[in-house]
Amino acid sequence: MAAAALVLSAAPVSAAVPPTPSGWSLVWSDDFNGTAGSLPSSANWIIDTGHNYPGGPANWGTGEIQNYTNSPQNVSLDGSGNLRITPLGSSQSWTSARIETVRSNFKPADGRILRIEGRIQMPNVTGNQALGYWPAFWALGSPYRGNYWNWPAIGEFDIMENVNGINSVWAVLHCGVAPGGPCNENNGLGASRACPGSTCQSAFHTYRFEWDRSVSPNQLRWYVDGQQFHSVSQSQFDATTWSNMTGHAGYFILLNVAMGGAFPNGVAGFATPTAQTVSGRPMVVDYVAVWQSNGGGSDPGGVDARSTIQAESYQAQSGTALEATSDSGGGQNVGWIANGDWLRFDNVNFGSTAATQFRVRVASGAAGGVSGLVQVRLGSPTATPIGDFAVGNTGGWQSWTTVPGALAATTGTHTVYLTFSSGQPADFVNVNWLTFG
Repeated sequence: MAAAALVLSAAPVSAAVPPTPSGWSLVWSDDFNGTAGSLPSSANWIIDTGHNYPGGPANWGTGEIQNYTNSPQNVSLDGSGNLRITPLGSSQSWTSARIETVRSNFKPADGRILRIEGRIQMPNVTGNQALGYWPAFWALGSPYRGNYWNWPAIGEFDIMENVNGINSVWAVLHCGVAPGGPCNENNGLGASRACPGSTCQSAFHTYRFEWDRSVSPNQLRWYVDGQQFHSVSQSQFDATTWSNMTGHAGYFILLNVAMGGAFPNGVAGFATPTAQTVSGRPMVVDYVAVWQSNGGGSDPGGVDARSTIQAESYQAQSGTALEATSDSGGGQNVGWIANGDWLRFDNVNFGSTAATQFRVRVASGAAGGVSGLVQVRLGSPTATPIGDFAVGNTGGWQSWTTVPGALAATTGTHTVYLTFSSGQPADFVNVNWLTFG
């Protein structure tokens, strides 16, 4: 059966996600608040259906046997701030659910740490009744979408995997080539441990993955309830392998409960599920959130206002996201910018000679009639702008142009906010860099 993708109806927003830690910024989250029986938010999630992506490997490439559906019986909010993914069936006939984030660009800026975290209770079933259950919280490299045959080179971060109701969480990195290669495919580079305190099945636990670009060589780390139990270093890989799994636009996040397949079968030593496997035990997800660290301390002299300030080097932001840029110099740009969004740059040093203009590298593929203002403010995102310019469609989201704007004479060192204002709700601009003069 071929797979399809369904985009879902939106659910209300609540505040179950933990407070953002000091030194971090919230990039994205879903706390799964909404009406009992409703589907998760279409703004955040896509439901995968069937036995494979269109044109992709059969049985999702793993040998799992379930048919993924968009039925609320298999995937829905519970009305108490949780998502439930529930396998239903018997013997060799099962349905379940698999969802993936609409966004596929989760990646830390250079010098930052990306943290992906979820609070999850695995299906509460153990022993022979759990044979074949395979819950997972994971991320795939964005180039997989639309290709479906470039795994494992594009990278896979398994933040939480479990099979057969065992009190253990597996953390695994997939990369390189299969079979074999630098990530020992098809097994991957992994580690496992028992959940702290209560078993993985009987209680919620917090599963976390960090991609650290603030250190050299870069590191990947896995945690359960704040306790690190697995790490991988960039130094373990050749440059091509590392680039293939980290050099693209980023990752998308997945939640699913598979039934049967290579992993549970391999652990059990025989085909699963069996006649003893029980139906209807859900994986329950309280929240999924993504944070990025705000970076290290600034140089005592501050950031030179007359230097090229990369947009992705912000100390904080609201409403935006990073993506790979095709502009000269490569790297990343800040995108998905709409009315009310902002970027904050700390300790920008204008010196004693007043700056009277600013220039911003922008691109826009905004629809006709959609435009907005790029504004400079000091000290607060709601302060009176000291400079602005209007921008509309430039020919595409990667069609770059440098736009100048007049600036009220500015000296000294300031916290600079680049703010964005539009009379329409749609995204209207991407930003690659800015400078003052």
